[in-house]
Amino acid sequence: MPPKRFPRRLARAPIPLFKHGLGGLLGPRVLMLQHRGRRSGLARYVVLEVVGRTPEAVTVVSGYAGKAQWFRNVQADPAVRVWTGRRVDVAAHAEVLPADEARSTLEDYRQHHRRAARALGKVLGIEDLTSDEPLPPDIADRLPLVRLAYDD
Repeated sequence: MPPKRFPRRLARAPIPLFKHGLGGLLGPRVLMLQHRGRRSGLARYVVLEVVGRTPEAVTVVSGYAGKAQWFRNVQADPAVRVWTGRRVDVAAHAEVLPADEARSTLEDYRQHHRRAARALGKVLGIEDLTSDEPLPPDIADRLPLVRLAYDD
């Protein structure tokens, strides 16, 4: 079953907060990503759920699998910019995680952030995130993860 569509207007609402340096008000589990349109070459923005974090990178989830425009854009041009609460307009490099690493990262996210994972699962209509059963092997096909490694 394909994931549910999240209302575009609602998904784009936080972008002005990030652009004005107020993205930190939304908490540590969301960020704004600037990417380039693969056809237009214009800067595009999207707010994404953070499912993993290290000092060198953050990992985000593509709720609409390979169909999300931002996901397709970063595959075409992995040079991106990231806004989080502490980091503003930082250059980064996007890399799609291999399936096994994506699955373990999602499992870790589900264990440490149960409520957030359940909410994400409900919003996207992906029951695997809302149950306590082990994640299926195909979860990375339905919810690919992208690591955004900071250039600094």
